[in-house]
Amino acid sequence: MGSPKLIIFTAPSGAGKTTIVKHLLKVREDLAFSISACTRSQRYGEVNGLDYYFLSVEEFKRKVSAGDFVEYEEVYENQFYGTLKAEIERLKSLGKNVIFDIDVKGAVNIKKFYGEEALTVFVSPPSPEVLFERLKSRKTEDEESLRKRIARARIELGYENKFDVTLINNDLETALNDAEMIVSTFLSEGVEGLKKNRYGNFNHQ
Repeated sequence: MGSPKLIIFTAPSGAGKTTIVKHLLKVREDLAFSISACTRSQRYGEVNGLDYYFLSVEEFKRKVSAGDFVEYEEVYENQFYGTLKAEIERLKSLGKNVIFDIDVKGAVNIKKFYGEEALTVFVSPPSPEVLFERLKSRKTEDEESLRKRIARARIELGYENKFDVTLINNDLETALNDAEMIVSTFLSEGVEGLKKNRYGNFNHQ
């Protein structure tokens, strides 16, 4: 096996990237999940260092100043998310390929930093309307929070052409199979090899 690679799944909230990433971690032992750092409150059942690295706003800003993040973003006021360089290096040192479940801006920045060593996969809903319906049906947020999330999703859908591959999540079973195919092709043949293979319910930029 060559040196470890990075596989970045990105999408607007509700497109299904988390489900896909969890599936890949189950079926492939050579993948390890990059845990993001964030400043939001810990939700019931979440574990620090497993779901996220939960930091105070002050701690997060200190790490930004120290250059500890490969990417970070202030998603809402004083609500930061980011990827620590040390987390990527920790996983690579274990000989694992690093898989990410991350927002679109973060994905663009990691790709910029790692280049051909990284693959970016944009998980797309069948249509924007389907995505907004999925977000509404979750019923996990108040009206204002949902409005912000939908406004953000509209913007994020416009990022699709910035990524290596678009994976359309219309039927989950098909999307999971396609995701497995994308990952195995990238790990054996790189980004260029993946672009030569035109199969499955996905397309290349």
